[in-house]
Amino acid sequence: MNETRPVASLLLEEHVPGGGHTSLIVKRGQLLRITDELGGANVSLMLFNAQEKSERLNLPDTLKCQHTAKLTKGHCLYSDMGRVLAAIVEDTCGWHDSFGGVANAEEVTEKYGPGRYQELRNGFHRNGTDNLLVEMGKWGLGQEDLLMTLNLFSRVDVDAEGVFHFIESNSSAGDYIELYAPMNTLVVLTALQHPLDPTPKYAPKSVTLTLKSADPGVADVCRTSREENIRGFINTERFFL
Repeated sequence: MNETRPVASLLLEEHVPGGGHTSLIVKRGQLLRITDELGGANVSLMLFNAQEKSERLNLPDTLKCQHTAKLTKGHCLYSDMGRVLAAIVEDTCGWHDSFGGVANAEEVTEKYGPGRYQELRNGFHRNGTDNLLVEMGKWGLGQEDLLMTLNLFSRVDVDAEGVFHFIESNSSAGDYIELYAPMNTLVVLTALQHPLDPTPKYAPKSVTLTLKSADPGVADVCRTSREENIRGFINTERFFL
């Protein structure tokens, strides 16, 4: 017997070009799909409680409470208050990196060479730090709020000596991840190459964002995946009592 997922209605669709950045509030009960259009994309993402922005994504707690070093379908993304900012309810990629962070302007110049607007116009070299700060500024957030980022569509392995290894071709064209919001969640993101990507050419890939309304039942795959997540959802629901 085939499982039928609840019908979701389209609210928004947005194309984010390679090097671009955007932000939006995913309201409680909504579903955000992020799709790698061409393959090989990387999306550096931050999450905040839209109602109290001092509460934000805590990756160490997210990994620790779910006993994992990778994030994929069935996992939750926790805040520093033990609440679920987003739940990964679908994922065709299978691995998303929580170690690599983002590069700043100096690091991008060192890796890719000078890429000024004066010569390259809209193709100038952007960096994750500045892109995220631009979007954060729209919501009253600043450099002191620039903390942990999750790198979607990228995979980083750690060997026995603790050395990070970027795994190329982790994501294919059309791969996507779906994030269900059990609370009003501010999403801030930029589509730039992973800091550990060995490709010597500056060539960030584009993604598509699709926002839909959804039935809360879509998050059951995350809520019931482990006892810690049951408690996380209860903590989140108590916020709205």
